[in-house]
Amino acid sequence: MDMNAITLLIIYFVIINCISFIVMGIDKHKAQKHVWRIPESTLFVLAIIGGSIGSTAGMHFFHHKTRHWYFLYGMPAILIVQILLVLALVFSPIEFLVM
Repeated sequence: MDMNAITLLIIYFVIINCISFIVMGIDKHKAQKHVWRIPESTLFVLAIIGGSIGSTAGMHFFHHKTRHWYFLYGMPAILIVQILLVLALVFSPIEFLVM
């Protein structure tokens, strides 16, 4: 089986978004139990490294962090920036060699 760069990127994004979704659920559960929480910086880092879809979906699915303006607007903002970066790469006049 030959895995090219696009396939590896897709696998990466699926995994990081699943992890981001699950971590948002774990943090919600910990908040309800009043135990040690996952740092907010970790939640943002997961979104920034590609898990913004999973983070945003988890935030709304678990009703977690939706009262914090920096999550409510920050997570979708990260997603929009990532979409714009992908579109800029796709429609760039520079040709990228993908093996």
